[in-house]
Amino acid sequence: MKRSAAALVALTMLGLGAAGGYFAGRGRAALPRSVASTPSAPAQRTVLYWYDPMVPDKHFNHPGRSPFMAMDLVPKYADTSPTAGVSIDPRVVQNLGMRTAVVEVGALTPALTAPGVLDWDRDRSVVVSARAQGVLTRLDVASPYARVRAGQALAVLLAPEWASAAGELRALDAAGGAAGRDLRQAAWHRLQVMGLSDDEIRQLRAAPSSGVVVRAPVSGVVSDIDVRQGQAVAAETTLMRIDDPSRLWLDADIPQAEVGGIHAGTPADVTFDALPGRVLHARVQALLATVDARTRTQTARIVLANTDGALAPGMFARVTLHADGGTPHPLVPDSALISTGSQTRVILATGDGHFEPRQVRVGRSAGGVSEILDGLSGGERVVTSGQFLIDSEADLDGALARMAPLPEGRDR
Repeated sequence: MKRSAAALVALTMLGLGAAGGYFAGRGRAALPRSVASTPSAPAQRTVLYWYDPMVPDKHFNHPGRSPFMAMDLVPKYADTSPTAGVSIDPRVVQNLGMRTAVVEVGALTPALTAPGVLDWDRDRSVVVSARAQGVLTRLDVASPYARVRAGQALAVLLAPEWASAAGELRALDAAGGAAGRDLRQAAWHRLQVMGLSDDEIRQLRAAPSSGVVVRAPVSGVVSDIDVRQGQAVAAETTLMRIDDPSRLWLDADIPQAEVGGIHAGTPADVTFDALPGRVLHARVQALLATVDARTRTQTARIVLANTDGALAPGMFARVTLHADGGTPHPLVPDSALISTGSQTRVILATGDGHFEPRQVRVGRSAGGVSEILDGLSGGERVVTSGQFLIDSEADLDGALARMAPLPEGRDR
């Protein structure tokens, strides 16, 4: 019994030792194969913090949902490229609804709006004056702005010089022969030299003391009356002025800094508060040579037809002038500009979710577009929506500090 138990224990120990050696051998043989077949572990990027792109100045030390917007927090990595730009996840760009536009090169055609006032067309004004010294024994048109027609009686002028010459002509009617005929012809010619027509000479010869009727030379509106009935006047005294209401002047006051590109022939659109919905299309007749010292404005004169009589001198108008374009420059939408007071910049979309701030110098603006004098050359793509968020991210990342400045003295 004792020998059988000892033999059993010896066999058991031998079996355990063999099994241990077997498994130990398997482990040593399998280890090299396992190590050779295992791929290298990817390098881990260091996350500085997580943030919400809509609120980039708020940082979090763990991923998750933003407490501000319904979106996931985005990691900020320590290995961000130290360039003047920033990289944003394309999904974030899509969620923000970001829009871009290509910078085109062209000449800006600005539309300038200026106030204007209607006035009489002085090129068509006709002045009625006294042709001799005398007395206005009658004034047929005594109220300003009365409408008159050509040939209508305006006043009666009794001139002693005319009456004397007409009396001599009347006295010579009885003279006979060739000498009498020559004297009458000379007297008639004298009255013509005094400015009287043949009809007026006949009128005076019939009644020298009746005076001469002063008639309207043209049809129009008597805009000024400078005399009164019974008044004594000297030769060439202005009695009244007649203006043509069918054509008027519109004088628009243009700020001196905006007159570039405005000249004779510049198209203009004119509207009036008194005529809602009506737009008159005209052109500048002349840009007057003087500048108002008080308002620093220059007058652009426009001629408007007034065939229907709807316009009247003194009416206020709004004038939109379409000035000529200047030198071609890169043009960007106004919505792409970020102005800080000390500088102006845009955000360039350079592709693959990368954005770069670029300082620019802005020129004139018109129609929602601004010309860029420095900073862009054309063909770039600028961000027009959501650029303020990218600009904030660029500021946090230090990209604005690395932004290339404009040449000295040209940072505006």
